Amino acid sequence: MASTPPRIFSDRRRVSRRQRALSQQTEPGFVLDDMVEDVLDRLAFTRHEPERSLIVGDTSGRIAASLEGEVITRDITRRDALDLEAPYPSSDFDLIAVFGLLDAVNDLPGALVHIRNALAPGGMAIASFVGGASLKALRRAMFEAEAERPAARMHPLIDHRAAPGLLQRAGWADPVVDSHSLTVRYSSLERLVQDLREMGLGNVLASPGPPLTHAAYHRARDAFAAQADADGKVSETFEIITLTGRKSRPRF
Repeated sequence: MASTPPRIFSDRRRVSRRQRALSQQTEPGFVLDDMVEDVLDRLAFTRHEPERSLIVGDTSGRIAASLEGEVITRDITRRDALDLEAPYPSSDFDLIAVFGLLDAVNDLPGALVHIRNALAPGGMAIASFVGGASLKALRRAMFEAEAERPAARMHPLIDHRAAPGLLQRAGWADPVVDSHSLTVRYSSLERLVQDLREMGLGNVLASPGPPLTHAAYHRARDAFAAQADADGKVSETFEIITLTGRKSRPRF
């Protein structure tokens, strides 16, 4: 009998995080903008021209707009969110692109299998999300705030070095794993936390730690500020991991 994946993330909190991000009146955010730009470049480079596409998580609408172009016969399905741990209703997409959602699924290998199964033979899948080398300054500040008894404040993220094995395990053909980093400078911990909430990158742990005490919050704020450069700003890192692969064509 197959073992059940541990419930690291809360489905309820994950949905709530997504809804909060979608309710913002601001632009989608620099992380999504970077992911979308990267995927547009990849599609142009590969000259992949899908007839039936599923775009999940691109609230900017730029991927769908680019695919539509002047070809009005293309079938493009857009979803702001989707249950990635359940089988998809169709299995004939030429392209599936998923943005910013794979970082908080309990069964990542299963989610990758579902993506592959939803592709038509020869179809391409692209998934981008925030990776494990992200938010080093914030992690350091939170650890120093509760050095004696650290609580779970930030959920674990995927190490890009583990991704190739995950893709092979999920049966993706021609798997490619890329990662790059964005560096953003912050004048305060509060502004970083605000950005994370607005972009839907907050903690969705099933068993989060208790609320920060007033004293711990001030220690975290001071520890974050102590990492500032001479100009008074802290450089924070966002690692973007992109997975690319295809569904094999049958061999006769």
